[in-house]
Amino acid sequence: MLELRGVRQRYEGRIVLELEHFVVERGTIVAIVGPNGSGKSTLLRLAALLEAPTEGQVWLNNRPAMRTAGARRRVTLVEQRPVLFRGTVRQNLAFGLRARGKRRAEIDAALEAVSRRFGIGELLGRARRELSEGEIQRVAVARAFALEPDLLLLDEPVSSADRAAALQLYRALQEERSRRAGGLTVCLASHQLEDAYRWSDDLRALADGRVVPVTPENLFRVVLPPGAPEATRHVRVGAVDIAVATDRVGPAILAVPPSDIILSREPVASSARNVFAGHVTRLARPRPGLVHVTADVGVELVAEVTEEAVRELGLLPGAPVTCAFKASAVRVF
Repeated sequence: MLELRGVRQRYEGRIVLELEHFVVERGTIVAIVGPNGSGKSTLLRLAALLEAPTEGQVWLNNRPAMRTAGARRRVTLVEQRPVLFRGTVRQNLAFGLRARGKRRAEIDAALEAVSRRFGIGELLGRARRELSEGEIQRVAVARAFALEPDLLLLDEPVSSADRAAALQLYRALQEERSRRAGGLTVCLASHQLEDAYRWSDDLRALADGRVVPVTPENLFRVVLPPGAPEATRHVRVGAVDIAVATDRVGPAILAVPPSDIILSREPVASSARNVFAGHVTRLARPRPGLVHVTADVGVELVAEVTEEAVRELGLLPGAPVTCAFKASAVRVF
């Protein structure tokens, strides 16, 4: 469906995105996660054909998109801070359909369907200035849905939404995919890891414009200090010093796999060089039987444990917890 081949995007000479081969298969929902500045929004703008890559090509349906007539009409991007046109919500929803030559009856049917799906029926008569940020996001996503694109690109689609509206959006994605014979293809950028795990078929993590082969939790941008090649370095992250076994120097990304973090209620004897005490802030369940425990230890760390471990340790929000992991467990990119 979507391929980025040998893509590099530069702004003022600086590479902000570098992807040798990035593929989104037809009918899948792919979530892109990573810290601010990792290249998520740039990737979506390239996929939406709003920008041409400095190097490489974007392909849609096995054809170079920039040289394929009508490719832009098959892709729709909803940006994190979408812009609505002047006029009412109804006029905004109808604009794209009217521009594509839809008849009045078709437009009315499409508006009724997306209004019901996103719970915005009561907003149809309102002007954009009467809407909250969360309502603007919902209307923008509904407007994109109404066009029935082959590829839907969403940049932080629920960043201003409450929990109920966020769930409504993700359920609508699943319903639309089930409704369409060929499936709906979605690529979305999100900071909400629990939602990304729960609602996507595939999750990709970006760091400094590149896909990294680790899960997206516990990614930290740092500057590694000089030292002896065999020495363990200590790098300041938040309010803690993390011990790292590396010979790298200078800017880097540190990644601590959640499965390599050992949790206990109190410090225990261990060879781990990194031991930090704090408290649990939240629990999430990305997959059956597994729990992601987020702890504030001077920096936010996410550990992956079993449901049984959560019960045995009494891990609830506010409970004391100690996180321990080896210096060799810290990956450097």
